[in-house]
Amino acid sequence: MNNARRLRFYAFFVFFACVCSFPSGAQQRRQDPWWITLEEGKRYFRSGAYGDALRFFENARENRKKYYAGMERELITVLSIYEVRRLKDDLSLLEAYIEKEFRTVAKDALNELYYRVPKENLQNSSSAALSELQRLKNYPEAEYWIGEVYRMEGEFSIALVQYKKAYNDRALLEHPEFGTEILYKIADLHKLRREYSEMTIILEEILKADTLWSRESFNRSNMQRSLEKNGINRFLLLFRHNEPSMEKAHRTLGFYYYSNGARHERAAEHLLFAFLIQNSVIIEALLRSEYDYTFDELPSLMKAIAGRRDLLAYVNETEYYRTLYYLANSLYGVNRRLPAREIWTFLRDFAGGEWQERAASQLRNPQLDPIPPNRGL
Repeated sequence: MNNARRLRFYAFFVFFACVCSFPSGAQQRRQDPWWITLEEGKRYFRSGAYGDALRFFENARENRKKYYAGMERELITVLSIYEVRRLKDDLSLLEAYIEKEFRTVAKDALNELYYRVPKENLQNSSSAALSELQRLKNYPEAEYWIGEVYRMEGEFSIALVQYKKAYNDRALLEHPEFGTEILYKIADLHKLRREYSEMTIILEEILKADTLWSRESFNRSNMQRSLEKNGINRFLLLFRHNEPSMEKAHRTLGFYYYSNGARHERAAEHLLFAFLIQNSVIIEALLRSEYDYTFDELPSLMKAIAGRRDLLAYVNETEYYRTLYYLANSLYGVNRRLPAREIWTFLRDFAGGEWQERAASQLRNPQLDPIPPNRGL
């Protein structure tokens, strides 16, 4: 074999060896940890390939279950040893035994457990450690995304079951605040199915995290009185409530109670909170970007956000003018007519479109016009 042929043969051999040494795409995917599998599922979901997304989400759930089931089996094996059974339920003694006997897999299982669960929560109990490993087999993020697939495919009953599974295991969420997002998805499905009683229960559950709303010492009617006495601009100078994750719950409940007809007091409370949060978010955003910004009145606030796409998108997303319109109507319904007229006047002068026209109509002939059925909550 001449040198050229020998060189070509050697190059082919090296290439073939390299190809064989790496796993195929399918093999590599089977080895992916559950969180990578979940992210792959999200990619398919966002592209509209819901069948593929569902398969990845279910695989992610199964991969996590198998991972922690293996650790659970190892710990059960160690706990079944005669010497360990004599240690009763003492977790520190179990750790010492595992260290002494070089039970590396069991040690890894405990280290993983302590990474996920604060050790002090186990109260030095081996059985508690085993129970927590069993619980860690659940994967709330995967349950949520499986629910998302069923929601997109119109299987709302199955989606609700999945969301509730995810929320029940919210203590295992990588980001605890995601529990609020899950509750919103549950509330949205109840609203879609016209299960308004269930919807209000979920939204009220969300509002338990609203520190100002749930504070027993805080008198919500004081806010309405302040609005009536001082006017809307002074009100926004006196009060701030930057809780953006609570805004939608207040707004939806406000629309719901207003649409119920005779519950204008509740509607006014929630819509006033929603409006306060909306303005607090906008004002804080302006303060972050313009160090010398100072809020003085709503008209100047509207001018300040005129060139801000992000804040205009937020105004649209949170139904700012609609919220303000039904807040004014609710205040009118509980005989707080001065702030109602002030709000209608602002809408007439600055809202534009539908809410400008409706506010102008209210100023001419005030009435508690209902929320049109086709507009929903």
